[in-house]
Amino acid sequence: MANTPVSIPRPLVRTNQWSIVLCVLASWLTGEPWILAIPLLAGIMGLWFGYNPIMHTAKHFLRKNPADYIPEDWEQQQFNQVIAAACLALGLISFLLDWTAAGYVFTAMVALSAFVAILGFCIGCFIRFQLNQYKYRKS
Repeated sequence: MANTPVSIPRPLVRTNQWSIVLCVLASWLTGEPWILAIPLLAGIMGLWFGYNPIMHTAKHFLRKNPADYIPEDWEQQQFNQVIAAACLALGLISFLLDWTAAGYVFTAMVALSAFVAILGFCIGCFIRFQLNQYKYRKS
């Protein structure tokens, strides 16, 4: 647990969110569902190996020390990434199976939630907070 970072600089989180939004839009505009694999694989690698190649690449463009940026909670970002990866995977699978409506629903959900998070309201944070409140009240 000592190797686990406790926070992620906000610009890296925003870059990951923008990659989701832009890849979904590119997938819709080109009709190429495999574009969804870019943020999906980056998210899965982040969850399984603790290495998100999108964030790692963006880290090279930070102008300040990473600790000087507004921190985002690592555990919260992991929770959000699980939701994003699930929606991206379900969207990709749906498009590949020609379940176009389901593909659009799943990818719209993840793109919209990522865009809303960029604007300042984290839907995943709200869901996690509500789950924690439910667990607390239940105990």
